Amino acid sequence: MKKTRYSDAQIMGILKQAESGVPVSELCREHGMSSASFYKWRSKFGGMDASMMSEMKSLTEENRRLKRMYAPSH
Repeated sequence: MKKTRYSDAQIMGILKQAESGVPVSELCREHGMSSASFYKWRSKFGGMDASMMSEMKSLTEENRRLKRMYAPSH
């Protein structure tokens, strides 16, 4: 699985900064990311706190593991 460049806490911090009124273009330049990444994170993690974010990631990982375990192998 690909390792992300930003931790959950960093993503939450960036989203909180945007909510407080910092322009997206300034955030992207400051953190060295694309605006597409920001909007993808906002659609995926918007309105969550850090505990909900980590719980969602662990459930996603468990779901992926179970699908591999029960997928028919040809």
